[in-house]
Amino acid sequence: MTTVTAAMVKELRGKTGAGMMDCKTALTENAGDMEAAVDWLRTKGLSTAAKKAGRVAAEGLVGLYTDANRGALVEINSETDFVARNDQFQDMVSTIAKLSLDAEDTDALSAMPYGKGDLSVEDYLKEMVGSIGENMVLRRSERLQVSDGVVGSYVHNAAAPGLGKIGVLVALESSGDKGKLEDIARKLAMHVAAANPLAVSQEGIDPAVIERERAVLSEQARESGKPENIIEKMVEGRLRKYYEEVALLSQVYVIDGESKVADALKAAASEIGSEIKITGFARFALGEGVEKKEGDFAAEVAAAVTGS
Repeated sequence: MTTVTAAMVKELRGKTGAGMMDCKTALTENAGDMEAAVDWLRTKGLSTAAKKAGRVAAEGLVGLYTDANRGALVEINSETDFVARNDQFQDMVSTIAKLSLDAEDTDALSAMPYGKGDLSVEDYLKEMVGSIGENMVLRRSERLQVSDGVVGSYVHNAAAPGLGKIGVLVALESSGDKGKLEDIARKLAMHVAAANPLAVSQEGIDPAVIERERAVLSEQARESGKPENIIEKMVEGRLRKYYEEVALLSQVYVIDGESKVADALKAAASEIGSEIKITGFARFALGEGVEKKEGDFAAEVAAAVTGS
């Protein structure tokens, strides 16, 4: 009997894009003959993942999982919203979100065992591509943790528990009542979903982002024709307004529509008898930054009919 090595499986995967276990089976069934194994996979309809991998995947789901003082977010993309409503796809996203609690980054998450078998998360995704027939991508992941406090969460447009179009985590450090703290964290997560801040405070905003904003505001101010010393004051005033819009603590709290988040946090701290500190937040909106291809649907149908 021919011994199927890991190198052979890797080579076949590179040629076909099929899943690891399918490649191993194909090589075993064909006594290690690489070309015969390729044909075997094609016959079984499994040599498809590589072709699908080039297609734009901007739909899918954001998944989150929290465990008291820990939380994790993942975004897994598919080509169509239809797949996002598939139970098997939803189960996969939920499983990967939970696994992400123990993954340092997205690369580490991809390499983690998906279940009790030999498949990694990356391998399982490829199996799903072959099974469902659409390109799928583990795009990103993030996790938050506090030593004493909670990680709260919120999902917008939820398709199922912990799954939706926008997912948010908010980490709160506090020795106060954890039940009340969880409610505070959830409301803050709802605020983050709506207001989309860039950082917890002004100090946390990327300096490069501030410089770009300053340059834009300076050009706008110069159009007024005013002297440079006046322009400088105008820019600084507009920058202060910008910080109020993008720094979480300076934003108007959407829950009451009046207080600044910093003030709402102080009031909440008085209620639970302990200081509350936001140590971080994470917000994933499905498909943000992914360039979607605009196709001519009628032309696609006509091409399919004519075979061109």
